Amino acid sequence: MTTAATYAGMRSVTVSPVRDVARRIVSLFVVHTVLIAGAVFVLLPFVWMLITSIKSPAEIFAADFSLWPKHFNAIENYRAAIFGKAPLLRFALNGFIVCAGILIVQVLVAVPCAYALAKLRFPGRTALLALVLLGLCIPIQVPALPLYMGLAQLGLLNTYFAIMMPFFLSVFAIFLFRQFFKSYPDEIIHAARLDGMSEFEIVWRIVVPSAWPAIAAFAVFSIVAHWNDLYWPLIVITDTNLATPPLGMMFFADAETGSNYGALTAAATIITAPLVIAFLIARRRFIEGITMTGIK
Repeated sequence: MTTAATYAGMRSVTVSPVRDVARRIVSLFVVHTVLIAGAVFVLLPFVWMLITSIKSPAEIFAADFSLWPKHFNAIENYRAAIFGKAPLLRFALNGFIVCAGILIVQVLVAVPCAYALAKLRFPGRTALLALVLLGLCIPIQVPALPLYMGLAQLGLLNTYFAIMMPFFLSVFAIFLFRQFFKSYPDEIIHAARLDGMSEFEIVWRIVVPSAWPAIAAFAVFSIVAHWNDLYWPLIVITDTNLATPPLGMMFFADAETGSNYGALTAAATIITAPLVIAFLIARRRFIEGITMTGIK
C-alpha cells in the first residue's frame, strides 16, 4: 500500500508540470494568434497603399485582383508625387515645423504645471486638477470660432503661428506628466530644497531628466495628432506654401485631378513615412513612458 501510494504521488507530481507547460503553450499560442491577426488587420491598409504606389494605372483599375504588381511603376509614381504640381516636400517641411513648434511649447508649458499639481501644496490644487481633466473633454471645434476671429483681427491668419497657437496648452500633457511626477521620490526634492535649489532648478535639472520616457510617449501622441490634423489648418490656411501634409494632400489631389491613384498613394506613402520613422526611433521610450506612468 505504501509503495503504491508513493508511486501514485510521484506520478501526479510528474504529470502536473507537464499539464502546466501544455496549458501555457496553448495560452501563448492563442494570445499570439490574436495579436498577429490584429497586426495584420491594422497593417493591411498600409501594405495596400505601399503596393498601389508602385503599380501602373492599368493594374490599379484591373478587374482581376493581384496583390503584387506585374509591372512596376514606382519611379513614375514617386516622381509625379515629389516633382508634381503640388510641392509635396514643402508640405512635409511645413508639417515638421508645425509639429516641432507645438511640441516644444507644449512641453515647456506642461512640465511646470504638472510639477506644481504633483509636488506642490497650495489651496485649490484639487479644483485645478479637476479643470485639467475637464479640459480633456473639450475638442478643438468648440473654441474654433472665437480663435479664428481673434487671429483674423490680429492679422495672423496664413501663418505658422495661426496653425500652432490653439495647441500650445495641452491638458493631456499636463495630466500625463503629473501622473509621472507623482511617482518621483519626494526625498530627492526635499534634499534639493535643503541644498538651496529653487523650484525652477528642481524641475528642469532634477525631475525632467528622469521624465524622458513620459516626454517621449507624449511626443509620439502630439506629433501624430498634429501631423494628421486637417480641421484647423483647413480653416486658417489658404496659402499652398504653408499647407501641412493632410491639407497638402488635398491640394495635390486637386492638382492631379484625382485620377492618378498611383501618384496619390505614393504621396500618401511619403507623408506617412516620417511618422513611422519617428515611432521606430522613440518606440522604446514610448513603451517605457506608457508602462511607467503612474507606477510607484
